[in-house]
Amino acid sequence: MAMADPIQHVVVLMLENNSFDRMLGCMKAVFPGMEGPNLPEANPFTNPDYPDAARLFAQLPDAQRTVAVDPGHDLDDALRQIHQGDCKGFVRDFVQHCPQAPESERYQIMDYFKLGDLPALHALAQNYLICDHWFSSVPGPTWPNRFFVHSGTSLGHVDMPGGVFHPALHLYNQPTVYERLHEKNISWRIYYGDVPQSLLMTNQLEFHLNYRRMDSFKADAAGSVSDFPQYVFIEPCYFGPGQNDQHPPTDVMHGEALIADVYNALRANEELWASTLLVLTYDEHGGFFDHVAPPPTIAPDTHTTQFAFNQLGVRVPALLISPWVDPGVFPGVLDHTSLLRYVTEKWNLGPLGARVPHAASIASAIARSTARSDCPRSIPRPAAQPNDLTKPYNGQQVALAGFTQHLEANHTQPDDHTIAEHSRAMATTPEAQSHTVTERVQQFFASRRKVSVGRPT
Repeated sequence: MAMADPIQHVVVLMLENNSFDRMLGCMKAVFPGMEGPNLPEANPFTNPDYPDAARLFAQLPDAQRTVAVDPGHDLDDALRQIHQGDCKGFVRDFVQHCPQAPESERYQIMDYFKLGDLPALHALAQNYLICDHWFSSVPGPTWPNRFFVHSGTSLGHVDMPGGVFHPALHLYNQPTVYERLHEKNISWRIYYGDVPQSLLMTNQLEFHLNYRRMDSFKADAAGSVSDFPQYVFIEPCYFGPGQNDQHPPTDVMHGEALIADVYNALRANEELWASTLLVLTYDEHGGFFDHVAPPPTIAPDTHTTQFAFNQLGVRVPALLISPWVDPGVFPGVLDHTSLLRYVTEKWNLGPLGARVPHAASIASAIARSTARSDCPRSIPRPAAQPNDLTKPYNGQQVALAGFTQHLEANHTQPDDHTIAEHSRAMATTPEAQSHTVTERVQQFFASRRKVSVGRPT
């Protein structure tokens, strides 16, 4: 007789722009069979300088909590970094992308965190399952990779629209996993910090009642298990003093605090914890070195004009966290669509493109006959340095700011005075800009809920 599925709640936390080697490479000291940096550092992986190719930068455990600049990670950057499969182009691409950056940043492209430097992430990695061959779905930036985790495709788009005032957005009207869950009456919710990137997919605008601020997550997790959604996706703060997405150049400890908050909230409710799988991963590598060449894959659809979509992106950190998984390393190649494969089969959902059934599932990780009793009851929540609100926007922030202008103009339509005030603010300081983009999103949700339009949660 088959055992009943113990996982009734799947919670996904996706952070930003860090490679597997950088964040979890140190775990090779705990799990020697894991695919990580060469330990000890007697024979480290290297990348040549540019233009002096004779000078090599080594991969060493010296990563810093903050970096000075945001490394390149668009499609052309990633393809140069992978460098025909030998992963020798990371420093070269960084120098070309950021020629004015201090030389110390070339070391940071290669370096990784020592064991314990990231107290929340490393505590979870030691106690749960590391996916050491989880690759981003596209060798490119944030938006296409996040579209893949939500829908299994980016409709052929590989770029990040630029411009706070003229964003040049594409039409992202593909079916999403949230529509498929709705069709099967599977409850779901997206918790967000400030600007939910998932709203870019036009069909999500109908599901505004399924969005809640991250502020309510702890209370919701502490409530009745029957009221907690079966599928949850968590989006971090991308802007301002609360930015905790770990996108360079911010202090990664803000993201560490978010990781701890999510785990500790789930773990505090024993009944909820006993039926939950927490998937912690990152959208893409952010330009940081990883020594494993991405393998081939298949295109999700026929939108292949800009890119063939026949190669996965750079490897990213990923953990499977549950009382139903054992510590260790998950065998096999995964990408963001592996998550969709798992939930599609779990709940018998409708199709989400050709890549999803092709991808390996994470289902085999749920292999225990009884739940573990040794799971940490909490993990450390570190303090972080205040975010520098004077720095210019990174590419993700520029693109999201442009989207909020589109959201305001086309889906909220406030009075002319409000539009003018917001436009003036967007031409001033990053701090004022961050306040404005968040306010635009809150006005959108308030306007939709005021008229009670939308599909039910």
